[in-house]
Amino acid sequence: MQKRNQIIFHATVARHGTLALDLDVARDVGFDGLEASGAKIQAFLDAGFSDDDLRRTLGDTFIPCVGFLLDVERQGEARSALRDDAEKLLGLAAKAGAKGIQVITGPISLDALDPMAATKRPDLYRGVVGRPLEEQIELTAAGLATVADMAADHGLLICYEALSWTPLNTIDKQLRTIEKAGRDNIRLIVDFWHCYTSGDTPERIARLDKDLIHGVHICDSLPFTGGIPNESVLRDVPTGKGALNLQEWVDAVRSTGYDDWWSCELFCRRQHQENTYDVALQLKKLMNRLILGA
Repeated sequence: MQKRNQIIFHATVARHGTLALDLDVARDVGFDGLEASGAKIQAFLDAGFSDDDLRRTLGDTFIPCVGFLLDVERQGEARSALRDDAEKLLGLAAKAGAKGIQVITGPISLDALDPMAATKRPDLYRGVVGRPLEEQIELTAAGLATVADMAADHGLLICYEALSWTPLNTIDKQLRTIEKAGRDNIRLIVDFWHCYTSGDTPERIARLDKDLIHGVHICDSLPFTGGIPNESVLRDVPTGKGALNLQEWVDAVRSTGYDDWWSCELFCRRQHQENTYDVALQLKKLMNRLILGA
C-alpha cells in the first residue's frame, strides 16, 4: 500500500546538479521519492549510460512525475512538434518507472504578452494569447487530449499545470480545459506560487476534488500586487521566508481529503549556490511540519 502524504524531493532544488545528485540527496535526507527532471534523465542517457544503467541508478526510488512538456496548446504545424516532444518525455518517464509527466501551458516568454508582440516580434511564440477565452480553452484542451492519449499508451498520467502569466492561469479555467479535453488520465498539479499570482486563494483550493489532484508544489513568493508576474523575480526567495502563509495553503489542500505526494519546487538563486544537502534538509523539516505536524 502506498504511503500517505509522501514528501518528495524536487529536481529544481539541485537546479545545477545531475540526476545522480538528485537521487543521492533524496535518499540521504530521507525524502520519499523524486520529482524528476526529464532534461537530467536525458543528459544521463546522452552521456552513454544505457536504459539498464538508468534502472539500476534509480533503483526503487518513487518517481510520481517527470517534468516537463512545454506549450501544450501548440496547434497547426506546431502540433507535430508537440507530439514529438511528448513522445520523448513519455519515453523517459516510462523508462524511469514514473507515474506521469508534467504538462504546462505557454508561452514561456513574458514578451509574448505584449499586445504589440505580434507586430514587433512575429517570430515569437504566443500560443493562444489574444484569442477569445472559449477558443483558448478549445485549443488547449485539444493539445491536452492529444498528449493524454499518448500518455495512456504508456500507462501514464498527465499532470497539468497552467503557468500564472499564461491565458488559462486560474483553477476555474484549468478545470474547464480538463473537462473539455475529456480524458480520464489528466490530473492537476496544485502549485502555490502559480495559484497566488493567478489570484486563486486557499479557499478556492479547498473546493477542489481531491481525486483530481496529482501532486502539490509547496513554494513561496515575494509580495505580488498585480500585473504580469515575473517568476524569476518573485520566486527568488527561500521557501518559508516569503509572503505566503504556507500552513494556510497546505491546510486548504488537506481539507479536500488529499493525502498523496507533496514536492518542494525551488527557484531561490542563493539556495541554488548553497550546499544542496543542507537546503534539502531545511525543506524536508519544513514540509514535515506543514504537512505532518512533525
